[in-house]
Amino acid sequence: MSGLFAELKRRNVIRMAGLYLLGAWLIAQVAGTLLPMFEAPGWVARTIIVLLAIGFAPALIFSWIYELTPEGLRRDANVPPERSIARQTGRRIDFAIIGLLLVALAYFAFDRVALEPRRIVQARAEAAQPAPRDAQAERSIVVLPFADMSQAKDQEYLSDGLAEELLNLLSRVPQLRVISRSSAFSYKGKAIDLGTIGRQLEVAHVLEGSVRKAGNAVRITVQLIDARTDAHIWSETYDRPLDNIFAIQDEIAAAVVSKLKVTLLGAAPKAAVTDPAAYTLYLQGLEQGRIGSAEGLDAATKMFEQALAISPDYAQAWEALGHAYLSQVARGMRDVEQGTRLAREAANHALALSPDLAKATADLAWIANAYDRDLAAAVRYAERALALDPGNVQVLFAAGLSARSLGRLDAAIMIYKRQIVLDPANPGPHGTLGKALALAGRDAEAIASFRKLIELSPDYAGARHWLSLVLLKDGHDRAAAEQALTLATAEPGPCYRLETFAMAYHVLGRTAESGAALAELTATCEEPASYNIAYAYAFLGDADHAFAWLEKALQHNDIGLPEVISQPMFAPIHNDPRWLPFLRKIGRAPEQLAAIPFNVTLPQ
Repeated sequence: MSGLFAELKRRNVIRMAGLYLLGAWLIAQVAGTLLPMFEAPGWVARTIIVLLAIGFAPALIFSWIYELTPEGLRRDANVPPERSIARQTGRRIDFAIIGLLLVALAYFAFDRVALEPRRIVQARAEAAQPAPRDAQAERSIVVLPFADMSQAKDQEYLSDGLAEELLNLLSRVPQLRVISRSSAFSYKGKAIDLGTIGRQLEVAHVLEGSVRKAGNAVRITVQLIDARTDAHIWSETYDRPLDNIFAIQDEIAAAVVSKLKVTLLGAAPKAAVTDPAAYTLYLQGLEQGRIGSAEGLDAATKMFEQALAISPDYAQAWEALGHAYLSQVARGMRDVEQGTRLAREAANHALALSPDLAKATADLAWIANAYDRDLAAAVRYAERALALDPGNVQVLFAAGLSARSLGRLDAAIMIYKRQIVLDPANPGPHGTLGKALALAGRDAEAIASFRKLIELSPDYAGARHWLSLVLLKDGHDRAAAEQALTLATAEPGPCYRLETFAMAYHVLGRTAESGAALAELTATCEEPASYNIAYAYAFLGDADHAFAWLEKALQHNDIGLPEVISQPMFAPIHNDPRWLPFLRKIGRAPEQLAAIPFNVTLPQ
């Protein structure tokens, strides 16, 4: 090896390698500086680099084979030792290397002193230029809650309601991406500048305003702002009697559509006109219903009923009344049979008056899926609702549930992702997306969605339990079970917490603690969690109790049943002879689901 190294030195191969690499580096640096000045295409610089790399090996081979002599190039093997001038050639190469080093140092100094400041100035100038605006980004908007400027500050229901009505009106324009109410209203009362709101919601425009009511007169001021530049695009003040408020909504929506240069494919959406007193009760009912408590929902149903007593043909009030009944059923505040009957009647009444009410259609999809166990009807309603209003998050939720119930998890994931685009600050859609991803076996993405849900709403009941299900799915991972126990201690939902304890302790082999948690769970959570208890027993390997609790879930119309076909926790009982007959009984057997088409088309 030492002999080879000595021969490489004698033939100046090592010096030639250093000279070549230094020269190649200098050529690459100069090319990288000069070529952009002449707007040379990128392939030119790449070609130079490739050629320099290719030439390295031939240069070394040439240096090994040939020697420079006073008579010119000769093969090294043919040069007698007394005629060799390899040592002198080596010194010349050394001088060449030193010269190139000096040139490189000079270039480096010139680059730092003269060229680098120019690049920084140019980069800053480019950064200051507004990003190119494509049509899709231009046509995005958030409607913030309007300020109540009334003297008594008692018209918040009107200011919030008007903003929401405008939001709903604009969301019916297919070419507009309109952020939903829950995300838009999450900024209410917060001192956040419009640019930050625009960046967080990824919208180009903000509509904000104020409402001042005095007697039967109302003053509404609105302004449309470019969130990226804080520039005012349009503003207007309306002084009208209260019974003219519906025309004002139409005017504002038309102005926004015009300013955003949206070309309507059909007629412009119009606000529903009704008696002003009924409208006031309707807005107050919406405000009460969003509280979510038993008292709030009870007050909401009474206000909607009062509005309908004044204006029996007010379709939107029928729609809202049906949804309030359904919310009471889902929260265990009203008997399932009675509540779903009332909700169905109200939704059908709304559609009889106005067949294009997407939210009423979506509620019928929810009822058919979760309570009637008529998945074919649920899909028909979901497709109709999507066709009517694909930008409504309530519609997207119902459509996502239908896709998930069919086991079409790719479609469900697509729908829930669309819901998040329209409602990014709402924790709920992150949870539904996480569940669909978990059911599809996309565990890493599911975990990320559940983490985002917990970040947005640390007290969200069920979030930590759903995350634990992903961790526990293997059934043998002790480290995952320890993580699940930690999550369970912070889980705000008592039934979810007990179920996680039962499953995690089982994985850890702590049989007594698992049994105690399961006993408490079955004693205290039968009606709200019978479906969950069924898959906990399946996970524990107790098929008999799992099927018994599935029957209880059927008896209680548990809203978890629609996902039974995809829930991985039931995997241990899939080969049980009772599994397929149960699925057929509830219309969820594979062949039954395959026979139901579901066409999902969402706007880009």
